[in-house]
Amino acid sequence: MDSPGARADPHEFPLGRPGLSRLTSWWRGLSGPAKFRLYTRYTLQAGVVAVIAVMAITAHSPWSVFGIVVAGIAGFVAVEAQPDFAVSSGLVSRRWALPAAVGMLTAVWLAYAVVARVAASKSTVDEARLVGIYTAVLAVFTVVPFIRHKWWIVLGLSLITGLAFGTTLRGGIGTAVVTFVSGSFVVATTLLTLWGLRVVEELDRAKAVEAELQVAEERLRFARDLHDVVGRGFSAIAVKSELAAMLSRSGDAERAAAEMTEVKALAVESMGQMRTLVRGYRGIDLTAEVAGARSLLSAVGCRLVLEGDPAKVPARFHEVAAWVVREGTTNIVEHSSATTATLALGDAGMSLRNDGPHGTPGERSGLRGLAERLAAIGATLDVLASPEQFILEIRWEKK
Repeated sequence: MDSPGARADPHEFPLGRPGLSRLTSWWRGLSGPAKFRLYTRYTLQAGVVAVIAVMAITAHSPWSVFGIVVAGIAGFVAVEAQPDFAVSSGLVSRRWALPAAVGMLTAVWLAYAVVARVAASKSTVDEARLVGIYTAVLAVFTVVPFIRHKWWIVLGLSLITGLAFGTTLRGGIGTAVVTFVSGSFVVATTLLTLWGLRVVEELDRAKAVEAELQVAEERLRFARDLHDVVGRGFSAIAVKSELAAMLSRSGDAERAAAEMTEVKALAVESMGQMRTLVRGYRGIDLTAEVAGARSLLSAVGCRLVLEGDPAKVPARFHEVAAWVVREGTTNIVEHSSATTATLALGDAGMSLRNDGPHGTPGERSGLRGLAERLAAIGATLDVLASPEQFILEIRWEKK
């Protein structure tokens, strides 16, 4: 194994490959909802940049481009001030971000409305009208969907834009209609995106709650089994101990000794039942563990694919195979963001592999205990880990 300070061979990877590998590993490490949120945020920001680029390209004069760029920066800041769509959290916590963006957009709109009214040149008026309308659309795109009374604001902004930049009554009405239709479409699209984000977050929370409920249900089942298995024995021990004490005080030492012998036998039996319960919840069954693994992984968004049949596993190795399924499933839930896991069962061995591991396995006590359990019956455990997948390979002797 290389030392931490060893330098990698420059010919081992192509230029840029390590960075790309880290990027893909980071992406695979994200949960489905996190990927959707990230995709939505960058898509909206890319849409803002695209709108600004189209506006700047269609402008013909430097002062028009300047107004579009200022309005574009304001729109970008307005989106960054929204927690649901911010790429970075820097502006979300700053209260001045959104008011400053609204002020910049308003200033650009007013400045070009004045130019459109006082300019003598038709080309200057047309340029000012174009920038003013673009600014209104950009405001609808980046600010209006996130405030109250959005539809009334879209209607009012459309009418004011039509009055300010329309050269004639017909032109003003046309400008107002175009602004209102495009603004309504943008607002509706943004609202649908917000709705989708909330649905995804609610589903994510529901999966977490379902997993917690399953854990709580398992704890309750264990408590119930512990009460049923051990409670009866302890009750019998208490009763017989009290009887033995009474017999001893009454002078019947022979019967008292017989009762204490039964107390000892009950204690040994109860201890054995408790060990069995703790080790395997009244025994551990391979078929039941496979069904439980499928249910638990499904609750966290991971699909379990079964290759082979539990019946193919030799009877001698059924219990240890069930422990492999249980421990492997626990590792997938706790140490990965897997979407697919594959369990292969055969007469020579078994394997459990999953995608989306979080780092290397490290010194996990569960795997160490599993390796010791396998070694006791002559089986071997191999762990194969990479940024793409995590594999447990188990081999045992054929009967």
